[in-house]
Amino acid sequence: GNDINSQAIEISNSNLQFRCDMNSKIITRTADARDLYFLENECIDLICTHPPYANSIKYSEGIKGDISLLNVDIFLIEMQKVAMESYRVLKKGKQCAIMIGDIRRHGKVVPLGFFVMECFLQAGFVNQEIIIKEQHNCRSTKKWEYLNKNFLMIAHEYIFVFVK
Repeated sequence: GNDINSQAIEISNSNLQFRCDMNSKIITRTADARDLYFLENECIDLICTHPPYANSIKYSEGIKGDISLLNVDIFLIEMQKVAMESYRVLKKGKQCAIMIGDIRRHGKVVPLGFFVMECFLQAGFVNQEIIIKEQHNCRSTKKWEYLNKNFLMIAHEYIFVFVK
């Protein structure tokens, strides 16, 4: 596992302190998913990732390379790099799962999830599944539930499952 935020790595390491009967090896390190130079081609069995939502929620207070600080257009350019690097390190026939949602800018919906899905498709992945996860912690969910009993607007996230 890797993350650009060293505090996330510390939390992960703490959560990984459990006993397992398998001989699996889990390694964590502070790293940028756009450049996994330390990994060989096709050496990973599964990728699970939950990137930031462009400049919607800050992931850090200025960590170098933090893509949560970028506007949508530049964020998508950087996500294309993540997708290409993910494709490079993933073994053929294995899966990459990414969870991401849409955002609002100036009262308008930005379909960030589908833009990110397109980054992974352009990198060579094939879409195996689209899972929609209901999101209960969205600040505007209650507002939309109150205004319209039949529809929930941006009250979900996508889990795109790709295969190489």
